[in-house]
Amino acid sequence: MIGGKKLRKKCFSDVSSHCSHASKSDGSEMPILKEQNSNCAASEKVKYGELVVLGYNGFLPEVDRWCRRRRSKFVLYKRDSASGIKPSRHRAVPSSLASKAIMGTKRFSISYSSPKDQATVVEYVPDDNTDMFQIGRSANSAIDCVVLDVFPGNLNVGKESVKSTVSRFACRLIADRTSPHIVRIYAAGFDSSRNIFVGEEATTWQNENTEIDGLTTNGVLIWHPQGTFLGGEIKPGWWREVSIGGKIYSLRPSRCAREKGKMIKDESNILQDGTLIDICGATLLWRSDEGLKKSPTKSDLEELVDELNSGKPVCPVGLNTLVIPRKVTPDMNEDVSEKQQPYVYLNCGHVQGSHNWGERTNSERCCPVCWTMGPVVKLCMGMEPAFYVDSGPLTFAFNPCGHMASEKTVKYWVNMTIPHGTNDFKVLCPFCVTPLAGSTGYVRLIYQDHVD
Repeated sequence: MIGGKKLRKKCFSDVSSHCSHASKSDGSEMPILKEQNSNCAASEKVKYGELVVLGYNGFLPEVDRWCRRRRSKFVLYKRDSASGIKPSRHRAVPSSLASKAIMGTKRFSISYSSPKDQATVVEYVPDDNTDMFQIGRSANSAIDCVVLDVFPGNLNVGKESVKSTVSRFACRLIADRTSPHIVRIYAAGFDSSRNIFVGEEATTWQNENTEIDGLTTNGVLIWHPQGTFLGGEIKPGWWREVSIGGKIYSLRPSRCAREKGKMIKDESNILQDGTLIDICGATLLWRSDEGLKKSPTKSDLEELVDELNSGKPVCPVGLNTLVIPRKVTPDMNEDVSEKQQPYVYLNCGHVQGSHNWGERTNSERCCPVCWTMGPVVKLCMGMEPAFYVDSGPLTFAFNPCGHMASEKTVKYWVNMTIPHGTNDFKVLCPFCVTPLAGSTGYVRLIYQDHVD
């Protein structure tokens, strides 16, 4: 029971039994299933959890569906055959021979170069107890989860001219097959040759036990909830940086600085329900399987919308019935006509229909109910259930984008600062990553409903 409402378990069944990756036409979620046994139903597979990209609200715009392994959500299942690896040995070789030493084996390896014409090669061997999943912007077959830069409001204008800050091989996850709740994150991913090359300009060092480690150019940052994600009961936390070897460090002075942060020995690279992963240009939310079972589903959210619509909210000016859209599509709200579409005055929260009364400028109007001046925006449903911390009524909306959600969910995210660009942190709407405005970043919705 969350928020006084009994939630159903979600059974994800959109899988492919004959190919490495299954896909959905709307780009919503991707089950990562390799060597899937066609005789084993998806409900019987062990699920590690889900990686959800902030900013897509449950779907990818049509223009962005260029790669079938690019999705707004990635569902990670236990593979039929272990795909994990573990470090075996490291050896020093001349830099001129490092490439040959790596290419000459079929093993996974990481090569750390140094200015002293010396390289350290760390070799990895298969690990029957783990599965590996890789994240990055490359469409290379080595990448399981293709993630590109996410722009506020899902805008595509000018993307071609913007240089991506997401690494081609950003990071990798190692999931424990015997303890599925243990999933660890490491910076950098292996390419199709099973190699990671760490150049001389990268930040590298040797630990006290002579193990070599390093950071990627723009870094992989993580934020663990200090409390429980569900219910929104958290304490202030800190963004950290994870190294190639999986150690946790405080942030560098700037994203690409050569100086590493301080090692945080009492913190772990094990993902928690609600952990945020930032790969510089895109931020992902990790939801554990256990947490998702207690979370609202898309059907639950649709029922909450139906409850609102059953009250028949009306526009106080046009006196027409408003309809909260149940769909969120690239055309925004195709299931609701413009006459029925609700709008909200962001300074007072009154929900109304589209009208010209009180219009003063292109951006501001006078609310006909309370006479408050302010901007007006179209209300739209936050339909990605993974971003919700409870299943409370949809009584709040983010300012200025107008995405609706429950009170606890909205207040959870407005207290969260998320990396924005290479050296900035901002409070963002999780559904569209638009920077929030106003003194609070949200508005309480006031409907004129149940008037019969």
